[in-house]
Amino acid sequence: MIEVSIDSVRVSLMSQHRIVVLKEIDSDRYLPIWIGPFEADAITIELQGVEVARPLTHDLLKRMIETLGARVSHVVINDLQNDTYYARIILDVEGEEIEVDSRPSDAIALAVRAKVPVFVKEEVMDQAGIVAEEDIRDVTEAEPRAEVEAEDEPSDEDLEVFRDFVEGLDLEGLDDDEE
Repeated sequence: MIEVSIDSVRVSLMSQHRIVVLKEIDSDRYLPIWIGPFEADAITIELQGVEVARPLTHDLLKRMIETLGARVSHVVINDLQNDTYYARIILDVEGEEIEVDSRPSDAIALAVRAKVPVFVKEEVMDQAGIVAEEDIRDVTEAEPRAEVEAEDEPSDEDLEVFRDFVEGLDLEGLDDDEE
């Protein structure tokens, strides 16, 4: 199994769906998983330490597990079939390990509350994991921000086309419409 951390929770600009991005510990491999907005909020609220007036569903689940004398040991994203991820919540009940089927989003929301590790089976990571593009890593990790901005500034040659365009505009008579 591969231990992962929650890299980010992102919003799709095309739909109401969110993506939780898991990052392999000590590697540049990522696993993006589409999740619903409520689960995304549940994960984000806990990661940001936001206080809520009433317990959310995942807070209730954690309290119920603890009240029944169990504890969450860890969670595992254990399968991927037909573009659907599957997960297991691993409970420790008086020294006995019990696995409970779960959606990955719910398992992750519970894991952040219980402060337990999240794992991904190697087969799942091999099948769906992605590696950040080399040039993106170089820009974000290797170069200071000032150098990146300096490279992004257009040169005089790049701007020459726009200068020619602006200088060639016929602006006479524009004020006539305002009167």
